[in-house]
Amino acid sequence: MSTVLSVRDLRVSFASEAGRVDAVRGVSFDLEAGKTLGIVGESGSGKSVTSLAIMGLLDENAKVTGSIMFDGQELLGKNDTQLSAIRGNGIAMIFQDPLTSLTPVYTIGDQLIEALTVHRSLSKKEAWARSIELLNLVGIPEPEKRMKAFPHEFSGGMRQRVVIAIAMANNPKLIIADEPTTALDVTIQAQILDLIEKAQKETGAAVMMITHDMGVVARTADDVMVMYAGKPVEQAPVRELFHQTRMPYSIGLLGAIPRVDKAEKQPLIPVKGNPPLLINLPDACPFADRCPIVMDACRTREPELLPVSTGVISTGTGGTPSGSTHLAACIRANEIEDGGILGGLPVYPVREIPESALTRTPREERPITLEVRNLTKTFPLLKGAFLKRKVGEVHAVKGISFDVREGETMAIVGESGSGKTTTLLQIMDMVKQTDGDIVIAGTSVNDIHSHKVERALRRDIQIVFQDPMGALDPRMTVADIISEPLSAIGTPKEEANRRVDELMDIVGLNPAHSDRFPQAFSGGQRQRIGIARALSTNPKIVVLDEPVSALDVSIQAGVINLLDELKVKLGLSYLFVAHDLSVVRHIADRVAVMYLGDFVEHGDVDDVFDNPQHPYTKALLSAIPVPDPDIERTRQRIVFDPTTLTDVPVIR
Repeated sequence: MSTVLSVRDLRVSFASEAGRVDAVRGVSFDLEAGKTLGIVGESGSGKSVTSLAIMGLLDENAKVTGSIMFDGQELLGKNDTQLSAIRGNGIAMIFQDPLTSLTPVYTIGDQLIEALTVHRSLSKKEAWARSIELLNLVGIPEPEKRMKAFPHEFSGGMRQRVVIAIAMANNPKLIIADEPTTALDVTIQAQILDLIEKAQKETGAAVMMITHDMGVVARTADDVMVMYAGKPVEQAPVRELFHQTRMPYSIGLLGAIPRVDKAEKQPLIPVKGNPPLLINLPDACPFADRCPIVMDACRTREPELLPVSTGVISTGTGGTPSGSTHLAACIRANEIEDGGILGGLPVYPVREIPESALTRTPREERPITLEVRNLTKTFPLLKGAFLKRKVGEVHAVKGISFDVREGETMAIVGESGSGKTTTLLQIMDMVKQTDGDIVIAGTSVNDIHSHKVERALRRDIQIVFQDPMGALDPRMTVADIISEPLSAIGTPKEEANRRVDELMDIVGLNPAHSDRFPQAFSGGQRQRIGIARALSTNPKIVVLDEPVSALDVSIQAGVINLLDELKVKLGLSYLFVAHDLSVVRHIADRVAVMYLGDFVEHGDVDDVFDNPQHPYTKALLSAIPVPDPDIERTRQRIVFDPTTLTDVPVIR
């Protein structure tokens, strides 16, 4: 096959007040027609900057050197006019957020027609017909009608389908997909990945898949490049990367991922610490401070990306330069054996699972911390511009019931719009129920008749939000944020200060940093601050609303382990809402699957995941990519058909 893209020693730097930021520090790879290269790594590793450099979309202050050969022509040195003739024609890009990728004031049809006519001599009639054909290809229903719709009238998944249609419009030779499924539900994610594969087959294009989800890589990639601190640290054909990993950072990324297909409750392996600042990096391995097998020699010079011995001859193509099949930037790469073993021991030590008397107590014998009976929520459907009148009702939650026991995690899963967040808000707002009840730590919300009683009850239930930065007041110090609930319940200042230090220590933060502001902390540390705040009043139940979805996979593992340890140590109960069923499988004891405001399946997490009975549950589970190419590429995808839905939920 012909090489579509050849990148050699690509370097990108930006000027900043603190000094020169070396965002990309020597990236090289080849990509052939019809092949997919997966690029993975934490935030700040240089993945997106690499893709933007190829597209020529970096700011003017970026200094780019090296070579980017696309279809036989050098892209570096071309001006914006010359690159505009290639962008959208020879090279197409699918961005992470489809809403910001589409112009809100133009119709879908206008934007599709523009993508076609700017590069090709088509009549308006021909462009219209081709646009409808593209919408049909990506599965948009009633394409003629939808051509006249605006982006805000589409769901997130539908908007991403339109972006893929635009990317396919001119049969490009290269499609760059930058985190194309990050913000989408698992079922929509599976559909989008199917569409990208379909676009690749339709156009014969090479694909660069930039993602942090190793399951997506296992499903789509032929070759994988793992990036860290602006450089590739391991490059290999996909099967070798997963089964014969040779770089400690790659081993850590794989060990940090919860698996939907694994029932064992082993602690995840977090990659401790944070990536280095890419300013004036020393001539040493940039991963040394976080590496569990670091030696003095690792700090003498930065290791080169060199071939490693894996004991097999690979047939992989495309992802590595100079004909090599498996490269790693680690001086100990040839000492590491399959399975991440070094000297007979795991590179990352296996942690013991904490136990307590509570975990050995049968569920039926534990006290109930939260009981929900026949919870219902409807919203009025109004019509009219000035004089609103009620024309119907939207049943967001339809009489659900469940209980959470002490030391137990109850998870609610489902797609966006299923009613998960509405359920949480009803519980947190302590909304009185007409034909049901919410009982928190033995107290019914229907019995609350004063603010004093409500405030006392709020000590027993706290919440951790999805976005740790948005949930923390940037004008308050960490000490003030954590102690605010204590002040609200009248805790003396001296006692509150002691409690802040204690809580920071419990969640793995340095108490000496309590006078800092949230922006001085990483995303994972900010989420730990949110957890510390939630624990301040010694609650009996903590509500977790997508608490790890905004975090890198390595940081996510540390937060999940922390939640597990706190549950055992403090006897907490969790009500956990998430769309990532891999995380739910790892952390939950019981799970309820929610669809259109109702529970369609509810029971022990292993029973539900290993033997799902409801077609909707089966579809959700089959849509989650497994981080193992051998398993992922042989799994059968189940598509949910709403007409098969029965009115009888599966409770066990």
